Amino acid sequence: MAIQDITNYSFKDIFTLSTVSFEKACVVNKNKQIDNYSIYWIKEGKGTYNIDFKSYSFTGNVLFFLSPGQIFSVDSEKIKEAYKLSFIRDFYCIETHDKEIACNGVLFNNIYETPFVEVSTNDILKLDFILESLIDEFKNKDTAQYDMLQAYLKQFIIHSVRIKKELGTIKDDNESKLFKDFSTLVEQNFRKLHSVTDYANRLGISPKSLTKHLQLLGAIKPSELIKNRIILEAKRQLIYSNESVKHIAFNLGFNDPAYFTRFFTKAIEKSPLQFKNDFKK
Repeated sequence: MAIQDITNYSFKDIFTLSTVSFEKACVVNKNKQIDNYSIYWIKEGKGTYNIDFKSYSFTGNVLFFLSPGQIFSVDSEKIKEAYKLSFIRDFYCIETHDKEIACNGVLFNNIYETPFVEVSTNDILKLDFILESLIDEFKNKDTAQYDMLQAYLKQFIIHSVRIKKELGTIKDDNESKLFKDFSTLVEQNFRKLHSVTDYANRLGISPKSLTKHLQLLGAIKPSELIKNRIILEAKRQLIYSNESVKHIAFNLGFNDPAYFTRFFTKAIEKSPLQFKNDFKK
């Protein structure tokens, strides 16, 4: 987002709310790595955002959900009104929540789905009420402010999940649940587990059965999903760390850096160093 006309509210730098009110074309070519969990509510506007090397165009009223570690940049945007909620893991994620609204639920840490949803007219009023309550609480500085802010954030997240459900993007069939379990396992273990068999064993099914269930869902093959997650993390580390290719290979569970280089080059048709140099240019 552009930096003009932004009002910030903050609670001990662990939870912030930013409001934007302007109408100006903006282009941000520089990528940044997201540090905290973030929700962008573009209440009125349009643009194209890049998230983890993929482009997403939007028009109208949308909610974006970003997780720590993701790569974000703006190709273009023309925003009349927008809000950003940002919080650290220890503010919200350490609490015990319903599975769907947790930090590893349906909104965050889910890089395999579109990271935004459209907001209907009816939902605008509900989200507006929560945001107004949040702003009042940021200004309050009274007893139990931490708990009140956390409660309002939880309400915002709950309603966002409901919006996503209403759009039919959350399914409760067996294949969808298996995919979520599988993708969560990949997210937790891709640095050390690279084979479909490793994950199938943890899920208590055969590799062939795992592949079949994902095919019924229309998802990519398990092996491709694992590979894509490794490649994504490799790209992130190549751009946002000073580690050598050798150390990145070790960080991602490769005992042989030369094999990692071949693995990466085959996936994107560029060597790790070529990708890094081209990206900087």
